[in-house]
Amino acid sequence: MNQSTLDEDELFGEAASEVREDVETSLERAGDALPDTDDIWNVEADNTLGALNALRSALDTGDAADHLRDAKKWYTMGERADAFEDADDLATEIERVEETIADIEDAKEQVGDLTSTIPGLKNTLEGLGTEENTDDSAGDDAGDETEGTDAESEHAEADESEERDDHAEDAEEAEAAD
Repeated sequence: MNQSTLDEDELFGEAASEVREDVETSLERAGDALPDTDDIWNVEADNTLGALNALRSALDTGDAADHLRDAKKWYTMGERADAFEDADDLATEIERVEETIADIEDAKEQVGDLTSTIPGLKNTLEGLGTEENTDDSAGDDAGDETEGTDAESEHAEADESEERDDHAEDAEEAEAAD
């Protein structure tokens, strides 16, 4: 073998090492850009909506997807150049980071859905709460309260109808007397 071939092999070996380092560095940066576990698990808020908003903010993946893309780019280039002696660990780590980013993005979307749903649900429940009987000693369940309210409403309407009929009769009698 001549000196030129040895130099090329040595240069290729160095390049392969650098490509592997680039992949590892990009994967490390991707991992560092992911949310901290404590930021996701421990949120401080005064109410559910505040907790959901804090959680949604904590689920930001930052630049992790960009760093993962760089890792995949360098990995693909190294694989095609057959520069890696053993790259199974890199492939496994790329897949793990990719799945983690996807899981975080899915969770963020679900939290976003809840964030938009919870205020409407709160308003609906509050609307129902204004119709409830506030006398706890009555012991009625919600179904009984609704039935009682409906019966009272029908009774009140019947009374109003009778009053209107009475007024109409009085008006007719007064007109007949004139």
